Amino acid sequence: MTPLPDDAGDNRLDAPTEWTSTVVEHHRLRHDLAVIRLVGEFVPFEAGQSVEVRIPQHPGMKRRLSPALPPSLDGKLEFHVRTVPGGWCSQTIVNETAPGDQWRIGMPAGWMAVHPGTTDLVMIAGGTGLAPMRSLLLDVSRRPEPPRTHLFIGGRFPRDLYASDMLFLMAGELPWLTVIPVVQSATDPGWPDQWYERTATDVGFDVDEMLEGTLAEVVGDMGPLEHHQVLVCGSPGMTQATVEALLNNGTPAEAISFDGF
Repeated sequence: MTPLPDDAGDNRLDAPTEWTSTVVEHHRLRHDLAVIRLVGEFVPFEAGQSVEVRIPQHPGMKRRLSPALPPSLDGKLEFHVRTVPGGWCSQTIVNETAPGDQWRIGMPAGWMAVHPGTTDLVMIAGGTGLAPMRSLLLDVSRRPEPPRTHLFIGGRFPRDLYASDMLFLMAGELPWLTVIPVVQSATDPGWPDQWYERTATDVGFDVDEMLEGTLAEVVGDMGPLEHHQVLVCGSPGMTQATVEALLNNGTPAEAISFDGF
């Protein structure tokens, strides 16, 4: 089992340690979630890593976020941010970010990568743990022979699967990718979410295509993943429960990499 070590890409003494990027789009998708797109200086991270972020509203605070796009020479970045109870920075990003805001992006860290020789890959993403998985998916799609990939995405309710339309389209275009949506309840809560209502589309997974249960329960019932590389990303509780379920079902510890945030 491989917890993610800190690792920065450029170790030269004169290498920059912070870069500037400007917000160009702020998409509010749920009452507690937004997608932020930026363009700026090239940041030398690897798909699957996270970076430190400083926003103009709280310049003295740093938050570590995982880009949802692999690195590009034109400096494009995308982050999926969900509010954290009591988290000033996350609430400000979701509620107050505006085009033109300049963010400072700090050194990358962590290492969740798809091994070069992997032929069968299982990705397990809870909530915005989808962001680094999407970055890795786009990265491996450039390979001559991408691995057969099963992506499990989890939420409490169907409307928590905020990127189901994008993933539905990706699965239709990439023959090597299978997406399995997992929800703890197949019925959305009764209270309205104006942002969900504004962004809902007819594209996505039907409720009868979703598995019910927690991610840990669903993957724990699959049996040992003896010939797969397994990546897990989500909240600390979800990550711990899922890794324990994998180990209990006989999945080799050395096959599992994880990141809980």
